[in-house]
Amino acid sequence: MDPLDSSESRLVESANAAENTESSLPWARFSSWLECVCVVTFDLELGQAIELVYPHDCMLFFHMTCEMCFPGCLGDTQFSFRLRQSVGRRGSWFGEEDAYSRDAPVTLQVKLAHFYGYVYFRQVKDAAVKRGYFQKSLVLVSRLPYVHLFQSLLQIIAPEYFEKLEPCLEAVCNEIDQWQSPVPGLTLNLPVMGVVMQVRIPSKNDKPGGSPEKQAQKEVAPMMLPTIHELDLFKCFQSFLIHLQMLWELMLLGEPVVVMAPSPTVSSETVLALVSSIAPLRYCCDYRPYFTIHDTEFKEYTTRTQAPPNVILGVTNPFFIKTFQSWPHIIRLGELKMSGDLPKQVKVKKLAKLKTLDTKPGIYTAHKMFLQKDKSLIKRLLKGIQRKRPSEVQSAILRRHLLELTQSFIIPLERYLASLMPLQRSVTPWKTPPQIRPFSQEEFMGTLEHAGPQLTSVLKGDWVGLYRKFFRSPNFDGWYRLRHREMTQKLECLHLEVVCDADLLGWTKDKSEVEIVDLVLKLREKLMKAGKQQLPVKEGVLEKLEGYLQTVISSLPEDLQTSSVTFNVAPS
Repeated sequence: MDPLDSSESRLVESANAAENTESSLPWARFSSWLECVCVVTFDLELGQAIELVYPHDCMLFFHMTCEMCFPGCLGDTQFSFRLRQSVGRRGSWFGEEDAYSRDAPVTLQVKLAHFYGYVYFRQVKDAAVKRGYFQKSLVLVSRLPYVHLFQSLLQIIAPEYFEKLEPCLEAVCNEIDQWQSPVPGLTLNLPVMGVVMQVRIPSKNDKPGGSPEKQAQKEVAPMMLPTIHELDLFKCFQSFLIHLQMLWELMLLGEPVVVMAPSPTVSSETVLALVSSIAPLRYCCDYRPYFTIHDTEFKEYTTRTQAPPNVILGVTNPFFIKTFQSWPHIIRLGELKMSGDLPKQVKVKKLAKLKTLDTKPGIYTAHKMFLQKDKSLIKRLLKGIQRKRPSEVQSAILRRHLLELTQSFIIPLERYLASLMPLQRSVTPWKTPPQIRPFSQEEFMGTLEHAGPQLTSVLKGDWVGLYRKFFRSPNFDGWYRLRHREMTQKLECLHLEVVCDADLLGWTKDKSEVEIVDLVLKLREKLMKAGKQQLPVKEGVLEKLEGYLQTVISSLPEDLQTSSVTFNVAPS
């Protein structure tokens, strides 16, 4: 039997189990993909207003969200935004320890504090309307950062909706409510309006930069999406390719950055592309692909009484130039211009020159690069432009370069972190698991001479200085917290496995009843914790330990047996 087939079958079983538990809940499958679908229109008396929401009881949007969905561009415009969840909002399909986030790559895990909005806005002349223009936005709101999937979905349903209106949208929502929930590692067929989109949900087990694992061949779909979340990096970065490494450093360090773009599309795509540039490392700061004065954090992010926050803001309003003059890094983009075969590259300029509304495109920053530029990448991309290489191939080259750069930076940290883990032989059944040694920045720096980035990267520069500044960033804090939690869980798993292999009954023979009851209580606590956190223990360990526990309890006097509540492992 093909082991890949058995892996696929396990994923399907997992998905089916999730579907069975949700099937009785209204809009359960819909909610695993979207929080709501809504239509924003222009009302002569109210201005921008919500016209329609599915599900009807979803009270997600506020006035400012309506404003954000009306960029004022003629024709059809697609873009994305990101919102902080309001306090006291209803719960989500996703939980803090849900199976999806446990198995998804860290860059695609759900953050319960934020929503994504995917917008298709249309503004065209229409003599039948009083103001002379048809203006509507169709908005998909989700907790999933699947920008390519949802923008592709909008391209299918929005033009049809603008022609047929409400009945069409209701039918689409009912179709989405039949979709199988997203399970990392599975390939799904998603039917909508006569089109079947075939997508694969990325898994944390996927090799970074590699091809997805082989899966059983499904029926041919008319529309196969090669990715659900990746953007065309070459298109997004084409006007500042020669400065890409500088921007990678700014993202890695979580620096405050403003992207001033000519349209919401360019703004949102550039911000999302920048955030993805440090993958597989998770960008742990806030980011707003399309930020306006109607955003709830406008005052918080534009105050001059404190240092700019660690956030990336994408804006289109030129009046923001004055508002953000105190920010350390501003990327001013204009309409794309060509210089021969090459898109005209913006220049790095001094912040003092950022004063007027007609400020020229450029990267306004005083940032001094830690690493030397990789000229070979620029030459390779230029050669691709001259040879008319497809944009998706150029993007793949860029993505591979950024991935290798990030991995060269992270591998020494991972290697050092692994050395802080207690030796497996120090984990014994009768003692609390040993502690992970604390992270020492100076001790780590001492490892760089022989086990630093130079082992995997040809780039020269001040790697030590880059690490020192990284240690002060939210990205280091987020990375370390996540890895420390994973290591702690691994220690818990090792301890459970060691306890499982121990002779529990033999240990109890010369122990007092108090010591045995203490063992029972500690084992019960550990098993409940393992079930609740869904620890990745070896198959059968929890069930075996539960059996041992019942055997130990049965060896106690009857009065103590009755006081020991029968143990049940929390569902995994």
